[in-house]
Amino acid sequence: MGRPKPLLPWRGTTLVEYQMNSMLRGGCKKVVVVTGRYDAEMAPLLADRPEIIRAYNPKYAEGKTTSVKTGIWELPDDISSIVLLAVDQPRPAWVIERILNAHNDYGAEITSPRFNDHGGHPLVFDSSLRIELASITEQTKGIREIFKKPNINHKHVNFESAIVRLDINTPEAYKEAVASYADLAEQR
Repeated sequence: MGRPKPLLPWRGTTLVEYQMNSMLRGGCKKVVVVTGRYDAEMAPLLADRPEIIRAYNPKYAEGKTTSVKTGIWELPDDISSIVLLAVDQPRPAWVIERILNAHNDYGAEITSPRFNDHGGHPLVFDSSLRIELASITEQTKGIREIFKKPNINHKHVNFESAIVRLDINTPEAYKEAVASYADLAEQR
């Protein structure tokens, strides 16, 4: 991107602040923000917010699984569900709320959104899978290994919007997302 993704301007704030606020408005009681290379730059945005837990991942350069594992260990003990969402996958609060409600109503071990027969994000895991999440590795393809477990109770929630597939990985994708987000994020 040429600059830190979490600090990119997004809808009147930064990408990381937008994600935190959407998750809280969508029903998450606590949000663990895993930082890495840009920890010092992000720290002021995460301070003085009791519902935000800042977790520094010293192994961030080793892959995404290290960030998931860092976040898992910082979760409060009394949680019932774990929502995983990368900072470059901005979601409006209604998406978070809908996927969490479906997860809770269905009682699934894993709940994930779908659009046009393709998976999306956020992913919601029952807290009983906490140890499995804390054990993922890059070598075993991260959380995909959990999805392959036999007899996993997995609920798919169909969405009418490609918002659940949005992933900002390039400067071009960022520009396109800025231009199209209002329409994509409209509740349907």
